[in-house]
Amino acid sequence: MKAVVCRAYGGPEVASLEEIATPEIRAGHVRIRVEASSASFASLLAMAGKHQNRAPLPLVAGTEISGVVTELGDDATRFRIGDRVIAGVQSGGYAQEVVAPEQTVFSLPDDISFDDGAQFPTIYGTAYGALKWRAQVEPGEIVLVHGAGGGSGLAAVEVAKALGAQVIAIAGSDEKLAVAREHGADHTINYRLDDWRDSVLRITDHRGADVIYDPVGGETFKESLRCIAPEGRIIPMGFAGGTIPTVPANIVLVKNISVLGVYWGYYFGWGRQPVLSSNDAKLRRAYEELFHWSGQGKLRPRAHAILPLSEFRRAFEMIASREVIGRVVLHPQD
Repeated sequence: MKAVVCRAYGGPEVASLEEIATPEIRAGHVRIRVEASSASFASLLAMAGKHQNRAPLPLVAGTEISGVVTELGDDATRFRIGDRVIAGVQSGGYAQEVVAPEQTVFSLPDDISFDDGAQFPTIYGTAYGALKWRAQVEPGEIVLVHGAGGGSGLAAVEVAKALGAQVIAIAGSDEKLAVAREHGADHTINYRLDDWRDSVLRITDHRGADVIYDPVGGETFKESLRCIAPEGRIIPMGFAGGTIPTVPANIVLVKNISVLGVYWGYYFGWGRQPVLSSNDAKLRRAYEELFHWSGQGKLRPRAHAILPLSEFRRAFEMIASREVIGRVVLHPQD
């Protein structure tokens, strides 16, 4: 099969499209012909050896795929050959086939395309887990989303709106903010042109945002602590800005705020913690609701570009330049 292989850590230039052996089927796993893979900033970190889950070499990166089940391992009972599915995989997504454990594979409704489906395993899952499970967003609360033009940010805007929140979207260009408004944002702020902290306080009558979704980190996280409402919740779910911030406990204390971690891979069993059997039903209910919202038109994954797998370098150049609005989708079969 064809796959994007990294035999050394570095940028996309160290990776190459190669013919490699297909992965072996295992008990409790299914083989999937990959129709679409979602390219992400996290994959750039993984390829550079800078992700929190440092993968061994050689590495085939990629964590979000959609496709069709082509083979069942022993004890795999949830799916049948020919089923349309999505899957979250710890690695291996930039390839024509993956073998994934059943617990991270979910049925894809017929009315959702493979290109859209490839964005659900981690970015929509993370937004759902962060905002519904961890922050417990209530209707009418104000949710501030940083990086609102990217795939993770747009997913958070849509999930927050589906939960009944008012959304403030922050991004670095008017084009990205226009798309955020199309996806449901009530207020938008261009951080390159405005003092976004003052703007948030003005929009909220100086109370601050109830929930802050932060995939950026660094100074953005620090400034977020200055415009969060009392008893608010801040979610550091990524560090695209390149700096992992520290949390000043005095601000947490005096404002009665909560700092909530969310790592979606934990629910998939990617961390060092044991996989909890109770997570299985919880995950399947989450994706059922996400797909229900999609059917209602509340979730509309946006593909900035759709490219054949052979153009993976172009895809990652787009991501590295921060020009992508939504996600770049790769087609391994083309």
